[in-house]
Amino acid sequence: MATDSFPQRLPTVDRLGVTNPSNVSSSEVATEWLNTFSAAITQSDTAAVVDLFLEDGFWKDVIALTWDFRTFEGRKDIKKLLDARLVATGLNELHLLQSKPLNEPVLQTVYPDLVWLRFCFGFTTKHGKGTAVVYLVPLPDSKWKAYTLLTCLNSLTDFPQKLGPLRNWETDHGSWEEKRRQETEFSNNDPTVIVIGAGHSGLETAAGLKYIGVPTLIIDKKPRVGDSWRDRYKALCLHTTIWHSQTPYLNFPPTWPVYTPAAKLADWLEAYASFLELDVWTASTITKTSWNDSTKTWSVEVDRGGKGIRILTVKHLVFATGSGGCPNVPDIPGKASFKGSAVHSSEFKSAADHIGKKAIVVGCCNSAHDIAQDFCSHGADITMFQRSSTLVISQESVAAMLGVVYNEDVPTELADTYNTSLPWAVVRQLHQRMVPMVAETTDKAILDGLAKVGFKTNLGIHGAGLISLYLERGGGYYVDTGASKSIIDGNIKIKNGSAIESFTENGLRFADGTELQADIIVFATGYGDPRDFMREVCGDQVASKITRVWGLDEEGQSAGVWRYCGHDGLWFANGDFALLRFHSLHLAMQIKAIEEGILNKADIVI
Repeated sequence: MATDSFPQRLPTVDRLGVTNPSNVSSSEVATEWLNTFSAAITQSDTAAVVDLFLEDGFWKDVIALTWDFRTFEGRKDIKKLLDARLVATGLNELHLLQSKPLNEPVLQTVYPDLVWLRFCFGFTTKHGKGTAVVYLVPLPDSKWKAYTLLTCLNSLTDFPQKLGPLRNWETDHGSWEEKRRQETEFSNNDPTVIVIGAGHSGLETAAGLKYIGVPTLIIDKKPRVGDSWRDRYKALCLHTTIWHSQTPYLNFPPTWPVYTPAAKLADWLEAYASFLELDVWTASTITKTSWNDSTKTWSVEVDRGGKGIRILTVKHLVFATGSGGCPNVPDIPGKASFKGSAVHSSEFKSAADHIGKKAIVVGCCNSAHDIAQDFCSHGADITMFQRSSTLVISQESVAAMLGVVYNEDVPTELADTYNTSLPWAVVRQLHQRMVPMVAETTDKAILDGLAKVGFKTNLGIHGAGLISLYLERGGGYYVDTGASKSIIDGNIKIKNGSAIESFTENGLRFADGTELQADIIVFATGYGDPRDFMREVCGDQVASKITRVWGLDEEGQSAGVWRYCGHDGLWFANGDFALLRFHSLHLAMQIKAIEEGILNKADIVI
């Protein structure tokens, strides 16, 4: 097993030398700690501030103090943060938040041996307003100290989002359609930002930019908004709940199903772009770009697919082309001899075209299982080839985990804040406890059944489950929506334990000498690096400056998404619905701050 980059220990009651502090006033404890913390902040007494943390405590920041996504571990590093940024940031006006339901201080028993007190406070900086989330733990002397603190910027004081009372109050008597045409065409000006991709990532990022006052154009090569979902395999459906998958500024109606079919989502995104008046050029392709380092601008040539060529000068390019890059298709000898069809999952549409045929799906994660189940449902003779073990977790278990914060009662914005509030080192430790428990209880029957038929499973990287695989690799798991039962019952056959050697005329030959026959082979083998599309658009010289996009850095933060990625004026906006919904605004605020002269990365040294 690889060396563990996050070997930290949780602050259990045994480790702290305390008993479960059940008879305390959460509000009084939170108020006392915050008053002491606020006084130290006001006096810029960084030594007094860090004394309020455990020795191995954390301070996680989302663009509030650092204009970046950072996690500082231990008193020494927290003091470095404060010495460098406390005065410069102007952290001020700290006040306990407890007036709204579900944000009041609360004592939480996470596990029988792990108890903390969570509370929220608001704050201001020189440039904005934010929310903080604190997790206090008890000490033997009846004192409470911070185990983790999140500071997250929510808005820019001088550049608020044009929402609610700040929305457009003008009446319109017939000019709206022409005004929208000119806005979308950028007839009189160039946009400040081009967002590449009109899926949920591109649309939500563009919405955040638009309503913070940054002219933004979305460009997509497909004919319609939402086609990135509409053109996938017909059986595709979100595996996460509606509460986790909400879109910012415009929520799904209360009649919406808990799990959204891809075609329905595609139509929603098309309507979303229209209702939010986002400026989109579909059926358009960027054919050339060049970066001027002196003016910090991009020259972008766009082929509008029958509407001519436009050359735009913009400040920022945002790649919202998904967490992966080009389709990964294994290079297997003998493909020319195969008489059937072989496609990547991105090209596959429906098993309805292959009723009664023999099929092989290469791969064993979400798409592979969905497609294999589609073949099974259409009466095909289907075999799934498993190249390596797969994390399998039931849809019910995922819903229960997400449902702690993403549910009918918790406001989405608050749920997103709580979801982001803990540093990765802590989240992973919590999941290292939770994942085996789920595997031995809720999902035991499924996992035992899979083991009996030879399907190999795992519990994720360092046993931290689905979230570790998603954040670090972007895949490697299956959220079971029914295919596991088909595998257990023998309706989806499994082949593993031997590598593919070559195509044959009628299928695939394996290193163990066996052969599987097939009329169609679907390679559900994932996608490449998110930099693939950026390299095609911007060239090798620009791409060489971007070392990593997806995955986690040494602090457990996103390596290159929603934040500076190594090249000025170049950004990546990828992620699932919850992450993108929350952090798209943080990306937008960074761009706005740069454009208004508030943010200069060179000035921020920690």
